[in-house]
Amino acid sequence: MIREPDIPLSGSELKACIERFSRNRILVIGDIILDKYVWGHVSRISPEAPVPVVEVKQETKRLGGAANVLNNVASLGGHAILCGVVGDDRAGRGIVERVRSMGLPAEGIITVTDRPTSVKSRVVAHNQQVVRFDREDRRRVPQGGIERILDFIGPLRDEIDAIIVADYGKGVVSDGMMKGLRSLAWDSDTVIGVDPKTGNFDCYRGVHVLTPNHHEAGAYSGIEIEDEESLLEAGRRMLEGLEARSVLITQGKEGMTLFEREGTVVHIPTVARKVFDVTGAGDTVISTLCMGLAAGMDLRSASVVANFAAGIVVGELGTSTVSADELQSAVNGRFG
Repeated sequence: MIREPDIPLSGSELKACIERFSRNRILVIGDIILDKYVWGHVSRISPEAPVPVVEVKQETKRLGGAANVLNNVASLGGHAILCGVVGDDRAGRGIVERVRSMGLPAEGIITVTDRPTSVKSRVVAHNQQVVRFDREDRRRVPQGGIERILDFIGPLRDEIDAIIVADYGKGVVSDGMMKGLRSLAWDSDTVIGVDPKTGNFDCYRGVHVLTPNHHEAGAYSGIEIEDEESLLEAGRRMLEGLEARSVLITQGKEGMTLFEREGTVVHIPTVARKVFDVTGAGDTVISTLCMGLAAGMDLRSASVVANFAAGIVVGELGTSTVSADELQSAVNGRFG
């Protein structure tokens, strides 16, 4: 049976943990993406085809995928180290330059010549996405590239408080990558959290926490999640089948449900006042959750704080982040 969470930590203890975020060293591994936005207005339909004509007013670029997780960790005050692959192109060089401009290391970003940097381009008019087009290569990154990433990670092992795996299905996260990570962190207290992608689930076996959305959880379990009964069954199948220590299923406006290894299931209602755009919300959840665990929060408290962070980010259009101050204010408003 699902129940509301009792938070082991008091408001003052949660505040103290958030203040410790600045001490966290978080390794982020996954698919690096550049998010491009073309902003404009629509006032007419094209005479050539029944499609809107967008008058472009502005273009912006933002870090996406694993790079947006890095951005979230940095915004929360943590020291983030990004590992992944970019192409030998303008987009890849731009990502490396942007990471370095944030004062963060970029040595874990591997440049390859046989594939482009993943770029998602969105055309937005009147705060509505009109179309998105992607430039990417979703083949597995060759083992040589994976070994270069693992070789970079090895010497950092004792300096890392948590590892976040951001899988966007672009070829970085594989069974070989995950086995390498588990061998590096096997005899340490380093938390491994995974924001998963459908089709890669068997790679994640034995990690500390998985944060699938309800579609991904349903795909893994072979269940269409429609009610509490189907949600419970899907979560338990994922928890047991992947031998995970915990699973946090995100459900959009319905909040989140946490499944813990000992059998406890708690539901965390959403605190979002409005849901304007869910882009990047999963990045915010996994970032805040792992930051909380690294700072000394228990799993339940960290999940509740991650829910507050998600409630902030879904009220913004486009990939967004949450600052430690914003999170502190939201938590103080609830717990005092």
